[in-house]
Amino acid sequence: MVKLRLRRKGAKHHPVYDIVAVDGKAKRDGAFLERLGYYDPNTNPSTFKINHERAIYWLGVGAQPTLVVHNLLSYDGVLLRRSLTFKDKPAEEIEEQVSKHKQIAIARYNRRKELRKKRIIAKKKAEAAEKDKK
Repeated sequence: MVKLRLRRKGAKHHPVYDIVAVDGKAKRDGAFLERLGYYDPNTNPSTFKINHERAIYWLGVGAQPTLVVHNLLSYDGVLLRRSLTFKDKPAEEIEEQVSKHKQIAIARYNRRKELRKKRIIAKKKAEAAEKDKK
């Protein structure tokens, strides 16, 4: 079975990953069939680039993405593009939907980032208030 998964590269404590199509029984960093893109979790926000056409091809021939790769494909709009092509939508409509999806994903990321900051601040305030009571 062919899988779409991450292949680790980079230095110690600074991983960078390739998104590859690989035989399911192969080692994590072993031989692969094709490189589809890359993923760098060290930047803020994380950067990734995926070749949409080749990813759709591998999904079409039965490749199974791992959970992380599935999420990356979803964020980048590859899965949306694939489903819209199955529905025989015109190319202009597909591009419009994918760009709209990417904008929504970026807005969701920024909103969640702000909420995380607010929770951290609230937690620090609660800890400070607890110390003042004692």
